Amino acid sequence: MSLNKIVIGLSVAALASMSTAFAQTTAEQTSLQVDNHRTPDGFSELSRTLMPSVVNISTSQRVIEAGLPEFPQGSPMERFNDLFGRDGDGFRRTSSLGSGFVIDETGFIVTNNHVIEGADEIEVSFADGRTYPAELVGRDADTDIAVLKIEPRAALPALSFADSDEAEVGDWVIAIGNPFGLGGSVSAGIISARSRDINAGSYDDFIQTDAAINRGNSGGPLFNLSGEVVGVNTAIISPTGGSVGIGFSVPSNLASHIVDQLIEEGRVRRGYLGINIQAVDMALARTYGLTNAAGVIVTEVTEDSPGEEAGIEVGDLILRFDGSLITETRQLSRMVAEAELGEPMRMNIIRGERRQELTVTLREREEELPEDVEDDMPPALFAGANAYGLVLIEVTEEARRRWQIPTPVEGALIDLVDPDGPSYGQLEKGDVITEIAFQPVTSPADADELLELEGGSDPLLVKVVRHGRVSFYALELES
Repeated sequence: MSLNKIVIGLSVAALASMSTAFAQTTAEQTSLQVDNHRTPDGFSELSRTLMPSVVNISTSQRVIEAGLPEFPQGSPMERFNDLFGRDGDGFRRTSSLGSGFVIDETGFIVTNNHVIEGADEIEVSFADGRTYPAELVGRDADTDIAVLKIEPRAALPALSFADSDEAEVGDWVIAIGNPFGLGGSVSAGIISARSRDINAGSYDDFIQTDAAINRGNSGGPLFNLSGEVVGVNTAIISPTGGSVGIGFSVPSNLASHIVDQLIEEGRVRRGYLGINIQAVDMALARTYGLTNAAGVIVTEVTEDSPGEEAGIEVGDLILRFDGSLITETRQLSRMVAEAELGEPMRMNIIRGERRQELTVTLREREEELPEDVEDDMPPALFAGANAYGLVLIEVTEEARRRWQIPTPVEGALIDLVDPDGPSYGQLEKGDVITEIAFQPVTSPADADELLELEGGSDPLLVKVVRHGRVSFYALELES
């Protein structure tokens, strides 16, 4: 073999060796990069860790009947009461199912406002079967966030919120909730988009995901792969009512801000600027001397508002608020809503083509009182009820046929039972009270008089006839 051939052979071998080393180095670098953004091998370990902190939420609400048919127990038509949602006491019961998650070991739970709105009773169930009654701490309809409180017997495993601003389109996420009332269920997907506006309210800034979110998942958490809550599952877009891969979650940064206020004050305090604004396109931006579409244009300034006091005028282009560049109308609305009240804030504007800096001090937005504010006056429906929450009427022939009351039976017929009264859960509409404290009752007046005379802190024995059968109950006035 000639020298040239040896040299060439060595060069080829050296090149091959160098090529192999380069390939190995490149493979290692690629492997490291893929590890950071790779498809997970599975979610079993993460699910096991997170499941104990995710809860099922069930609610019930009593709705006053409005003319729907009612059939007595024992009649051939009784089975249709369930069809109409009746429970035999003059009310129709509605219920809903949703999800939530624990954010504090002492029992604070986050869910959606629409899951618990209007509920008379709220019950929280854990994956291990434990069930607790829950009290509403506060709710915010604008962001659809609510906070509940339970009294656990031991410290609960709590979840932490992620920084949702760091979440990127394409990141893996998992949703855990209670779809269709089936209990704890896990689905996985990615973040499909950020800052979605679905016309749900003034503060829309949803994370869109293709992780399956079905009926019953509302209020449940959307997790990143670190096990932190990156969003609160809230809504879907679907022609069928089931998941088609378009779900929306309230970002954790917004949710945590609302949750903190609800826990501290039971309500949300939002900043008020007092202006109406419109978006800026490229053509409008150029008229203000800008080379890019940015800012919002003021179209109205409310009299005596913080905006007027700061010197804002119709036609001003607001470019920055508290140092942040404004790129859309919703962004300014959210920033104003979340800003510190009573503190001076810098605002950069363009008036004509001249740039100026204004200082504005925001006040709290005056919201209308929520519809469920409690009134000290008793409901008009129960104005005729006695201290035991009973509305009593005469036993008529029509009532005898309807409630199967035997002819010899005389007494006071129960027409309504106050669901918040001491008799609820024992006596029912259609019962006939025939004795109170071993004394006979022949009319509603007799019953009301005996209930007033004999009632007190001690249990009161009441004899009733229900669908032809005699029963006894001990009623106690609530302290």
